[in-house]
Amino acid sequence: MSARRAAVKAERYLKTLCGVTPNRRTGSPGNREAVRFFAREVRRWGYQIDATPFPCMDHRAGKARLACGGRSFKVLTSPYTLGGDVAAELVAVSTDGELETCACRGAILLMRGALCAEQLMPKKFVFYNPDRHKRIYALLEEKRPAAIVAATGRNPDLVGALYPYPLIEDGDFDIPSAYCTAAEGRRIAALAGRAFRLRIDARRSPAKAWNVVARKNPGAARKIVLCAHIDAKEDTPGASDNAAGTAVLLLVAEMLRGYTGGLGVEIVALNGEDYYSAGGQMDYLRRYGGELDRIVVAVNIDDVGYVKGRSAYSLYGCPASIQRAAERAFGAYGGIRRGEPWYQGDHMLFVQKGRPAIAFTAERMRELMRKVTHTPADTPRIVDPRKLVEVAEALQAFVDVVADKVPRDEAHRTRPPSSAGRLKA
Repeated sequence: MSARRAAVKAERYLKTLCGVTPNRRTGSPGNREAVRFFAREVRRWGYQIDATPFPCMDHRAGKARLACGGRSFKVLTSPYTLGGDVAAELVAVSTDGELETCACRGAILLMRGALCAEQLMPKKFVFYNPDRHKRIYALLEEKRPAAIVAATGRNPDLVGALYPYPLIEDGDFDIPSAYCTAAEGRRIAALAGRAFRLRIDARRSPAKAWNVVARKNPGAARKIVLCAHIDAKEDTPGASDNAAGTAVLLLVAEMLRGYTGGLGVEIVALNGEDYYSAGGQMDYLRRYGGELDRIVVAVNIDDVGYVKGRSAYSLYGCPASIQRAAERAFGAYGGIRRGEPWYQGDHMLFVQKGRPAIAFTAERMRELMRKVTHTPADTPRIVDPRKLVEVAEALQAFVDVVADKVPRDEAHRTRPPSSAGRLKA
């Protein structure tokens, strides 16, 4: 496949993945459409496909309204929240200490200031969950306000370019919540003690989602994993985050269609990196956690192809042989460089389990996070399809270099996974 033809394909993949309705949030109809598209494309190239459903929640968020007397305030519905209609006194707190001592049972609780300096990790998020966040949740559930409004600022390192950002993004937390800007929070706080009415239009519903695991040489004793998350946040086309990484997987899957090396190759579209409970990642560990020691290296692709700057890779716990293979394969491409460590992507799924990993992202990732990520501005126009092709070609070369070191007689030392199946909507 020529580079020009591959770039045309990459552009088509981007437009298809960003064009699903309503979006690619895990559990939504658009997410199912994107997953079916991915599985259909990869199956054409002779891969064994495992697309087994896991339970999740879909969430439909309407408008939120907050009013006091004749004044109204601009608030937004928190992702995954329950809906509600609450008329009550408003209590305002701005520090952890004030939250500990406040009396807010049955009230509308305004949280702002230092208390909202960073987004709370979901209650059951196993990969990273600070004690302070757990304590805040415990206090809220103990004090039982009728509803919460959180006033937040900017925190691009954790939530991208969203402003304001939802303090609470958790389907396991059952107090209705909304959020607003820090400036709006100051206006609301000036009326603390008065009667407010907060209406939140939101609905949770049970749903299903799928990872897609595509394998070549599934019976091999050892394997290399290439992964990217296929889901996206609500209210964003999710071009760089992460239709781009998913498109790279599709490109490299086709490039490796004739692969006959001794290593197994596993190409995984993970479904849930932008979902509150990382549902797809947890399902992958449940199904395949016992096979992690077979992984020679896992490569995660996320936020690649930004029109500004080059692509960057970083290494995590890689032995010297993998480092040399990466330098040899990736060093042949002028648009790829060694970058800074990045600890927030799906490669950490493997790193935390002691497996070597590589992360591919944009060289100017911080700029993306500050200006684009998780917003409606994340459209295909900010992604250069040629850069996606370059990353895919580099990954093909990397797989070939690593596989050359594995004797072919190791190809069938294990039984292939028995859970292969077809995706059903």
